Amino acid sequence: MFAAREPSDIDRFFRGLTEYAFHARLGIVDPALVDYVALLLVRFLRHDAIVAPPSGSAGASDVTTMLVAARDHPPDEALVEYRHIGDYTLFWTGLYPEAVERLHASAPIRPVIDFRAAGKQAYWLVSTLEPDEAAEERELFERLSRDYDLCADGLAEVRRAWGDAA
Repeated sequence: MFAAREPSDIDRFFRGLTEYAFHARLGIVDPALVDYVALLLVRFLRHDAIVAPPSGSAGASDVTTMLVAARDHPPDEALVEYRHIGDYTLFWTGLYPEAVERLHASAPIRPVIDFRAAGKQAYWLVSTLEPDEAAEERELFERLSRDYDLCADGLAEVRRAWGDAA
């Protein structure tokens, strides 16, 4: 599915934190979901350009631009775009909600895109675009859409545990 190659120390660190946050703190035992969230953290850590913090209205316009662009792509490309939108919004709403709140507070034009709603919708669209033979992936993205808020809460717990581990 989304397995990493031989896990590095940072992979194990994030997997351990994510499992602790989801299993011990929130009581969520869903190995596929927890693995996906842990790998999301590792992917974003390794690609710092992807996760540049939203500042001013740039973060919202980035998500809006991504949503509009994804609509115009063929299904296989749209699937990748929507997955990125879901991951991007989940990362920010879960780990750095204060940055998203600042984005909304400083926006000159209302309404600013709702990261949670955009993320839920993006994951749901990924679930509908996955090929029929990828039933496990379809189900995973359906759960990411349905349980988006729980996943964001789990990432907030990861951040707290990360601070405790430092």
